[in-house]
Amino acid sequence: MNLFDMLRPECILLDAKLGNKQEALGEIARLSKKSDILKNVGEEDILESLKQREELGSTGFGEGIAIPHCRLDTASDFVVGIITVPSGVEFNAVDAKPVKLLVFIIAPARETNEHLRVLSAISHILRIPGSLDEFLAAESPQALWESFLRYARDSVDTREHSNKHLIHLFVQEENLFRKLLDAFADSQAISVTVIESKNTREYLSKMPLFAGLWSDSHVGFSRIIAAVAHKTMTNEIIRRIENVTGCLDDCKTVMVTIQEIFYAAGSLEA
Repeated sequence: MNLFDMLRPECILLDAKLGNKQEALGEIARLSKKSDILKNVGEEDILESLKQREELGSTGFGEGIAIPHCRLDTASDFVVGIITVPSGVEFNAVDAKPVKLLVFIIAPARETNEHLRVLSAISHILRIPGSLDEFLAAESPQALWESFLRYARDSVDTREHSNKHLIHLFVQEENLFRKLLDAFADSQAISVTVIESKNTREYLSKMPLFAGLWSDSHVGFSRIIAAVAHKTMTNEIIRRIENVTGCLDDCKTVMVTIQEIFYAAGSLEA
């Protein structure tokens, strides 16, 4: 899940004037169509799907916030957008209060698990003290986009023993290594270090059982970048890595492993 990619700047609207819930859902359907992701999806189809979801129970979960969402077979990817309504709009919220912030999700029907994760992440962000006031005070769509994603990056799941991940990046190509190190240096990871290493081949070639399998004496490049980072930054770090390597599943000289940390303290100099 990566809210950095899902939240579409073109799908952010400030200071909307909406008379009722029906108008709000119609505005969501219209605004979501600004994303190229939904260019082949009919506005009426989006609206009808949103209505059907609301019939199951209001997505206005209280305190002036609603997360309208729906799933469509014709959606190829997630579209997340935001509408601010400072004057409020009746949305049949669970606490009967007018809704001032709508964060909507249009999701591919096949991505049920991802949909749940996105809903959970957005709900968590909107419950952070002060976030609603900051979002409503945004003076431009770009400012709101940046503010929301800052909360997405900084939010922490306090139910876990630790809020950190240990990331190991194994690199066997020198040019990629330099670019990847630059990506890590700007990733806001807590601590990053480089470990000198050798490929398994360098050891195996010296063992009698495997002698003769390699006819050259080439010493392959091998480095390990080890980093500790907040869990909320993990997806962003993976995105930065793939900006350098392309899809990691197709990469033959870079491998990434990520582990949860039970406890971490201290830091290392750059």
